[in-house]
Amino acid sequence: MPASYAYLGPEGTFTEVALRTLPETATRELIPYVSVQSALDAVRAGEAEAAFVPIENSVEGGITATLDELVAGEPLMIYREVLLSITFALLVRPGTKLSDVKTVTAHPAAQPQVRNWMKAYLPDAVWESAASNADGARLVQEGRYDAAFAGEFAAERYGLVPLETGIHDAENAQTRFVLVGRPARPAAPSGADKTSVVLWQRDDHPGGLRDLLGEFSTRGINLMLLQSRPTGAGIGNYCFCVDAEGHINDRRMAEALMGLKRICLQVRFLGSYPRADIGVTDVRPPLTGTSDGEFVAAADWVAHCQDGRF
Repeated sequence: MPASYAYLGPEGTFTEVALRTLPETATRELIPYVSVQSALDAVRAGEAEAAFVPIENSVEGGITATLDELVAGEPLMIYREVLLSITFALLVRPGTKLSDVKTVTAHPAAQPQVRNWMKAYLPDAVWESAASNADGARLVQEGRYDAAFAGEFAAERYGLVPLETGIHDAENAQTRFVLVGRPARPAAPSGADKTSVVLWQRDDHPGGLRDLLGEFSTRGINLMLLQSRPTGAGIGNYCFCVDAEGHINDRRMAEALMGLKRICLQVRFLGSYPRADIGVTDVRPPLTGTSDGEFVAAADWVAHCQDGRF
């Protein structure tokens, strides 16, 4: 396997900045790809060891391009996550004034994060989406748009200047990025982990989603992301992308996944990996009966009963 990481490019994206926070990138070749799909396909094809892509932001939630790629196609697994605080700069060609800006571009995920700023300062500007924020900067450099919302660090790379900086509609906005590779044994629990799965119901029936969520709640497992995605099989047919606190090696998580496997049409395991935002996983109420020790004790009790030892 090549010692390289694919990422959503071109150079100068927030994705690249977040990727370079991983210590192992010092020994990897970092290769930009034009889309999330092409970066993940590079891993599937054996052209890259792993891919680094955005998966969620604190303003709009899950990034559908990434979720859909993980839902479909040859299975992949998440190994790491990185959180990056996001603020935008309005990048323009030298000499451009704010009154000159009639067209703007950026990645679609950026639009909800700058919508109010645009309404206040560029109410008549036309927005068009780009493959990434850095790609938007490249298009401005080529003269196809007047301005791009991107990281201020991308200005020098594309011969642009930041006309405005510190642009964000929501304070403390963050984007979550994940390192994705081919399936393998998950790393040992860190004590503060997250497990990601995709769930497909057997059929659409009243209380169906409650049944899925009940496998987590009865074991005291907190959900961190729940997003429905269409399966492509017709209106009303959805699967559910779930992030839950805990590791597959935790007894409560393992039992929840076994329960889901019994009642779901399909379960796709996307990995158990360290969380980037806290130090220790908080086992939420109901507290009684949800520790690993209590799960082990209950299993031992059942075994004793099966052996006639009461």
